[in-house]
Amino acid sequence: MSPLIETERLVLRPWVQGDAAEALSIYGSPDVSRWMTPDLRSLQTPEDMQTVLRRWGDVDDHGVVGHWALHSRNNSAVVGGLSLQYSPPGGESVSIAWQLAPTVWGQGYATEAGAALVRWAIHERGLIEVFAVIQPDNERAAATAERIGMEWITELGHLARGKYQVYRIRHGDLDYHE
Repeated sequence: MSPLIETERLVLRPWVQGDAAEALSIYGSPDVSRWMTPDLRSLQTPEDMQTVLRRWGDVDDHGVVGHWALHSRNNSAVVGGLSLQYSPPGGESVSIAWQLAPTVWGQGYATEAGAALVRWAIHERGLIEVFAVIQPDNERAAATAERIGMEWITELGHLARGKYQVYRIRHGDLDYHE
């Protein structure tokens, strides 16, 4: 199970089945899902989302990979989600992803939560580096990666969607950004 991670304004916690309706409103939003791989727009019902949440409840045996629900300390409503995943699947590199409800965009939540999750992964789980693989033209995500302290390192080609942007943060980069 993913651990609880707290910041000044936010709480990252494991997803629970009761989060399905709120998760569906985020991940099913065309403004959010258009940037996701895999695309979750096919999810139509809270029951569909519950199936995904059950799968997300599984973490790898090293305790690094996981999915977190994000909510503000001001209320208990889920406003987004974050994940750490092997990239590519089955590989050794770990990438971070974040998705927020459009209603909370521009409040700095993705940066605050993303930076906390990166620090946890590096300090508590011993990762040397964390990547973000960002779809072409997703300027908001690229700006968030940079605010977290990540640096652009390369592009990965993809025939259907163009070139993905790859950002990275390493342990040594944290001292400057903390």
